[in-house]
Amino acid sequence: MHERYLNVAQVAELLGTTVRFPRRLIEERRITYVKVGRHVRIPESAVRAFIVANTIEPRRGGAPGVAA
Repeated sequence: MHERYLNVAQVAELLGTTVRFPRRLIEERRITYVKVGRHVRIPESAVRAFIVANTIEPRRGGAPGVAA
């Protein structure tokens, strides 16, 4: 399977954020990345894994004390 590697700007666009956010993820080592010389590339699978790991599912039955 062919892995696609994204630059920081592409990751930011995919996540709908500024480039500062994926740069911070890299700095804090919260996402897998690859150094290619002085360039940083993030595997597309790592971005998908980050999204899955940080997805919050809605509560079933609503919040306590809230009438339906």
